[in-house]
Amino acid sequence: MPLMHGLDELRKQGRMTWIEAEHGWSAALEDIVDALSKNGFEECKRETTTSRRDLRPAGGVWQGVNAVTRSVASAIWVGRPSRARATVFLAIDGESVRDYPIRSIERDPYRDDGGES
Repeated sequence: MPLMHGLDELRKQGRMTWIEAEHGWSAALEDIVDALSKNGFEECKRETTTSRRDLRPAGGVWQGVNAVTRSVASAIWVGRPSRARATVFLAIDGESVRDYPIRSIERDPYRDDGGES
């Protein structure tokens, strides 16, 4: 699955970066929500959790539906007390949205070793 135009623009601008160690994105949640909205996803659920002393949200979930394609986008985010950006885990139709340029150069054992294609 290629990144959608809005998310790809965030990556190019450095406002959304992949953190391999966390298997998630470093980004401001609102930037990701805006990018998904530009790609036709309408918010249907947003919940936050507050469990820190400073009463800032510790994390949450956002879901949107694209009425035309019937796709569902989900973003689960974990806030950081010392950072403006959160760690965001994205999925579209249940498939994780990862850093595809990095993933594309990873070795595919089913193709590289003469296995099934």
